Amino acid sequence: MRAVSYGYHLLAYLVIFVLEEVHVRFIELTDNQMSKILIIPSIDIQNGKTVRVVQGIPELNCNEYGNDPVEMAMIWRAENAKCIHIVDFDASHHQLKTNFEIIRQLCESVIIPVELGGGIRTFEDSKELFELGVARVVIGSLAFEKPREFIKILDEFSPNKVVAAIDVINNEVVTRGRQQRTHLRAVDYAKFLKSIGVERIIVTDVSTNGMLDGPNIELSKMIAEVSERKITHSGGIGGYEDLKRLQEEAGNLVDSVIIGRALYENRFPCQKIWRVAESGIFN
Repeated sequence: MRAVSYGYHLLAYLVIFVLEEVHVRFIELTDNQMSKILIIPSIDIQNGKTVRVVQGIPELNCNEYGNDPVEMAMIWRAENAKCIHIVDFDASHHQLKTNFEIIRQLCESVIIPVELGGGIRTFEDSKELFELGVARVVIGSLAFEKPREFIKILDEFSPNKVVAAIDVINNEVVTRGRQQRTHLRAVDYAKFLKSIGVERIIVTDVSTNGMLDGPNIELSKMIAEVSERKITHSGGIGGYEDLKRLQEEAGNLVDSVIIGRALYENRFPCQKIWRVAESGIFN
């Protein structure tokens, strides 16, 4: 944890930042006839700093994103976020653990669940992340390349704490930091994940990731329908209208959405963003 004296300065900074810069609240849509969707802010980390990610490629030195992932997590919690999604790009691309101390501090700094993906290649990797304080791990490549190891993780920590990620380019699953083709259709892989006991899948159309030009809702719907699993959508959300469309078209199939760039760049005027009630959301 940070020193107390530093905490007071940080609190003052947070209040100013929240009031003057972010202008986003995780509030509930008032239309009771629509299914509610949980908004999960994303913090992407490389070299110990928060980075912007466009089509799976991290970009450093973006002023809107700040430098300190721990401070960013505290800001999102102050904005009433109920869960935070972390991607460790140093672990994903280079199998480095240089961000682990920051991840530990981040988990300690907020009282909400933190889920983390990136570079999880073994059972021991998962165990180490849980020991750092991560509430849920997100696994992509390992589930495809070493399904027995993945099943071991599922059995040990439970499907509630282990999520499968499907990254897709042109309807083909990609792995290894979205750099390696598999020649496998997303729907076929989703059926496989269902067969081995996965309960939640995070679906990302890499071509829409960080582009702010609309989500691939059909992909998430298709995977939800064939897998009959809980689905978290990721990629393409550029503002409130995209969220509303996701809710209207897939609210009965998708229960949560990960958002990065649109939140950091304040793409939600009038604070039109909603959340699921706190009770029972992390499942």
